[in-house]
Amino acid sequence: MANAVAASEPLTRKKSERYLSLDVLRGLTVALMVIVNTPGSWSTIYAPLRHAPWHGFTVTDLVFPAFLFAVGNAMSFSMRKFELQPDSVFLAKVFKRTAIIFLIGLGLRAFPFVAHAEGGGLEMIDWSGIRIMGVLQRIALAYLIGSLVVHYFKVKGAIIFSAVVLLGYWAVLYFFGDQPDPYSLEGNAALKFDLLFFSPEVLYKGYGIPFDPEGLLSTLPAAVNVIAGYLVGMAIQKLGNSLSTVSKLSIAGASVIAVALLWDLVFPINKALWTSSYTLHTVGLVMLVLAAIMLLIEVLKVRKWAYFFEVFGRNPLFIYAMSILIIKTLSFIKVDEETRLSRWIYQNWFLSWGEGEFASLMFALAYMLVLWLMGYLMDRNRIYVKV
Repeated sequence: MANAVAASEPLTRKKSERYLSLDVLRGLTVALMVIVNTPGSWSTIYAPLRHAPWHGFTVTDLVFPAFLFAVGNAMSFSMRKFELQPDSVFLAKVFKRTAIIFLIGLGLRAFPFVAHAEGGGLEMIDWSGIRIMGVLQRIALAYLIGSLVVHYFKVKGAIIFSAVVLLGYWAVLYFFGDQPDPYSLEGNAALKFDLLFFSPEVLYKGYGIPFDPEGLLSTLPAAVNVIAGYLVGMAIQKLGNSLSTVSKLSIAGASVIAVALLWDLVFPINKALWTSSYTLHTVGLVMLVLAAIMLLIEVLKVRKWAYFFEVFGRNPLFIYAMSILIIKTLSFIKVDEETRLSRWIYQNWFLSWGEGEFASLMFALAYMLVLWLMGYLMDRNRIYVKV
């Protein structure tokens, strides 16, 4: 018995170390998601915390693909258990998880399910106008596609699939978009495809016209971010957590970025369209970020800083969902006829000692820390919500 316990300790420790970089990467993306999604005021935001208006790239444009990459990275560990099980078990798990995440996304979109009526009181929201797609919905579909591809096509097949998707998506947007600018907001093929399935009323309106940056067609290249995370995870497991692996990961990431920047000359980097050049650009950048995290945690053993992000990384979907539920609740509650509670907090607790972009950022950071405290209490009590 003593020998069995002694033998299990290195394995347990190795497993914990192996997942630490992944937890930190996931946690970092969730923390940034909260910050960019909940400023004190949408009219006063520092430029790096805004998405690029159309073509182009900001730090904020890296957050969502980084989370998809982390989903794929986690799959490189979790998919092992299906190797010796029948396909029915695998398919049931994957489709169930996809459905749950997708439905949670729809529920968050509709929450709180009622609205303030003009004459006072509450009325049911107009369900016919609820946006169908969204962040969690894209995560669900990208996870589904990525899981099926890596399970049935394996590593080589996944690489071929990714190349075909990225090149094919470029061709579709070019040949089916309106000339002379097939990548414009009004004339892109991704919008045309979505309109075959959805009415304009249920598409995102933030660009001035009905256009969904998490639409159906653009989910295909987004799934490549998941597959890339899986492939990198498999490579790290094979190569080990060493300085050599960090170097190889850094070189590979820089090479992918170089290809993306060359492709950008003819196929612009664009998050809203999730262009193929954008996919490669974000994959390369996340590889560099992951290499830096591994260097600190696995090679240099500098880990004290990591726990802050581990907290987010251990309950990522739950904390992200709560970030939406809480701010929506604060924005629903009326302090008076003109002011909602979220606005009152911002005006009285943040604008009272700061202004402009700084006050808006402080609100976002404070909100992120509140969610961190929630995640910390869950971690201390070993409460982990998984779907």
